[in-house]
Amino acid sequence: MSKAPQKKEMIEHIKNHLKYPATKKQLVEACNKMADVPKADREWFQKNLPEGTYKTADEVIKKLKL
Repeated sequence: MSKAPQKKEMIEHIKNHLKYPATKKQLVEACNKMADVPKADREWFQKNLPEGTYKTADEVIKKLKL
């Protein structure tokens, strides 16, 4: 498993830079378009977020166990 990103930065990004509701695919695509998200963090997010549709940032954070 790849190294988890910095929790504080990842949580801030999930809460403030993504739009909900969204599917995993939509969230991954949004992260991949943001230059401020390190490649390693984008890869970790994609590998660790389960498939599904998320209504809130809190649902994503819970699934990622951040």
